Amino acid sequence: MKPGQYEKYSRQILFRGIGETGQENLLGESAVVVGCGALGTVVANLLVRAGVGRLRIIDRDFVELSNLQRQTLFEEADARDALPKAVAAERRLRAINSDVQVEGVVADVTPKNAAELLAGFPLILDGTDNFETRLLVNDAAILLGIPWIYAAAVGSYGVTMTIRPGESACLACLLESGETSAAIGGSADAPSVEATCDTAGVLNAAVSVIASIEAAEAIKLLAGKPEALNGRLVSCDVWTGKFQSIRVARNPNCRACARREFVFLAGEAQPHITLCGRDSVQIHERHRRLDLGELGRRLAAAAAAEVRNNDFLLRFRVPPYEMTVFADGRAIIKGTKDPAVARSLYARYIGA
Repeated sequence: MKPGQYEKYSRQILFRGIGETGQENLLGESAVVVGCGALGTVVANLLVRAGVGRLRIIDRDFVELSNLQRQTLFEEADARDALPKAVAAERRLRAINSDVQVEGVVADVTPKNAAELLAGFPLILDGTDNFETRLLVNDAAILLGIPWIYAAAVGSYGVTMTIRPGESACLACLLESGETSAAIGGSADAPSVEATCDTAGVLNAAVSVIASIEAAEAIKLLAGKPEALNGRLVSCDVWTGKFQSIRVARNPNCRACARREFVFLAGEAQPHITLCGRDSVQIHERHRRLDLGELGRRLAAAAAAEVRNNDFLLRFRVPPYEMTVFADGRAIIKGTKDPAVARSLYARYIGA
């Protein structure tokens, strides 16, 4: 360890499960976090403070005021400036621990880029907010042979499971075998798989508990202590105080880890237009690079309202809709759930 590092991590080194050797391992390891919302900010914060040597954070979205209740790396100024979450997180995490190389990547993980974004890391961490992306990550992790940790939280529930390709059940074993209630909360009272923070709300305490368990599992792996992994699907309800831990068996006929049919990675299950939270649609447009400054001037001249842009995105209103456009052509249209309306607005204001 470098001078000063022993003092910085002394309380972690004193923990018998890690010790000096485990801390040295952490400092030399890396991980990638997919999604930097509620779960992603908490787990990234914990891993950076623990001294994981390198962390890549991938997120497609920007900071909004409604995020601050649970997304612990952001503040009101980030929301006012509409900073991409990956950028705001990188800035904050670099200030927290200069030992760690933090890389924020503003991108949407898709079948075309998943392997490129995730390869080269010994561990993938789930900070996503939908099962479509999680199953894509699951496909990529199995293909690449990389362990990953699934986590989800909605309402007062949270759930997490460590997945080790070839050794444990994968997410497809869990979700595609009909055991969908276990994937959320493991009880009859758990919210449905379709529930989201935008439809059912979420308690920041539920997020923090699950992300902390996810981070603990990550630290076990990165510190070289795989024997300490719990090997189970862990769920909790912080409102009722119910905790549950169940063992999930591998499905010998699993589409992903047994038959190696990677339908999400092949793009067979990923639509070009996806719903993205409450009353919003995301358009995956990747055939252009946009000059956001020029686009902003054109939109202002066309009487679009509240046109604002920074180095990463442009946001404007065409009442009752709000559009956020990224430099790679991707866009989020708020105010509609209809993909046809979203595509029409995109074509009218951005171009066909």
